[in-house]
Amino acid sequence: MKRTVLALAATLAALPALAFSQGPADKQVHVPPPGVPATSPEALKPLPEIKGVVSWKTLGQVELVKVKDRVVPQFSDGVLKLNATEVKLQGFMMPLEMGDKQKHFVLTAMPQTCAFCLPGGPESLVEVRAKTPVKYTFEPVVLSGKLAVLKDDANGLFYRLTDAVPVSK
Repeated sequence: MKRTVLALAATLAALPALAFSQGPADKQVHVPPPGVPATSPEALKPLPEIKGVVSWKTLGQVELVKVKDRVVPQFSDGVLKLNATEVKLQGFMMPLEMGDKQKHFVLTAMPQTCAFCLPGGPESLVEVRAKTPVKYTFEPVVLSGKLAVLKDDANGLFYRLTDAVPVSK
């Protein structure tokens, strides 16, 4: 039993690295995290705000309220106005697919520091469906796409960006 648990833990811990290890050994791309260790206080600071990019502070303007026997998100008017509009978002890629290019991934406000943990709550995650695959990176990316504010998502997500494409900062 212990061996099974350890093997599962090792496999899950390796998933982010597997995104880079596709193909023959001489063609593999192994990108270490940028100069700062992922667990250092500098790596855990919020991203600087960029003009024209919706901030995570804005997306965080949501409260969970109890309605009958369920807890549902209640978004601020500012967030609701973003629904079904073209926006730019900045964040870190959390891969959901194998390979060095991702078409379906999660954009997060903070870098992932643990293979077993989400880097924040639902207000700090955006499901992304890219128009074309995006090269995975440990660095923050800026994407443009159509934002959906999800009031009752079965997966508990609050936001989805569709037809996303990378843009320069």
